[in-house]
Amino acid sequence: MRTSAVAGALASASLLALGAAAPNAVAPLPARMADTGGGTQLITAVAPTKSSTTGTLTWWDRRNGRWVKAGSASARFGAKGLVEGASRKQNTNTTPTGLYDLPFAFGIKGAPSGTTYKYRPVHASSWWCEDNASRSYNRWTEPRPSDCRASESERLGDYPTQYAYALVIGFNYQQPVRGRGAGIFLHVNGRGATAGCVSVPGDAMRAILRWAAPGKKPHIAIGTTSGNTAITRY
Repeated sequence: MRTSAVAGALASASLLALGAAAPNAVAPLPARMADTGGGTQLITAVAPTKSSTTGTLTWWDRRNGRWVKAGSASARFGAKGLVEGASRKQNTNTTPTGLYDLPFAFGIKGAPSGTTYKYRPVHASSWWCEDNASRSYNRWTEPRPSDCRASESERLGDYPTQYAYALVIGFNYQQPVRGRGAGIFLHVNGRGATAGCVSVPGDAMRAILRWAAPGKKPHIAIGTTSGNTAITRY
């Protein structure tokens, strides 16, 4: 081998030993996204296509200017797949794509040990109002207000498996648009696809709650691998 080739090989080995990316390595998903929410923690939920009901959820930390994978799990989406969040309609069993904050966590079970995120315990009178005519649309209410119909809302305690642990996804939350959808969460898997939420196995949900740090401003990005709902657009 020529001297120059040997030197080049040694240089490449040194770079790899230092953790430098190989020339053709693909950057981590968050580094390829248009926006990550401005914090140093991010959850990505990716489906192969808009009609998919399963995919992968990964949570990431930004360390020393680089995004590093902290954990990953299989994920489930809406029974009717995914749709652009800005054009979603309520009661369509679709998961909204986009980039969202995570206002708070809640659960029927107590917060996992080590949780620092705001965590609300579910009581018998805890409801999520999904009634478009209510002043409490897309809000936790306790008790359910008179202008929020039970038939149009969820009593959280009625879902002991799914809402054992959950994070509120900030879809249509800050300034709710009537008819766009309410009660979109990251929660524990039920029996199958969701009604529009994102779900993961219970162990993963507990790990995410222990990992999430309010001061790091975690967000969740939901999307597909390509197309007009590609996660890299958000």
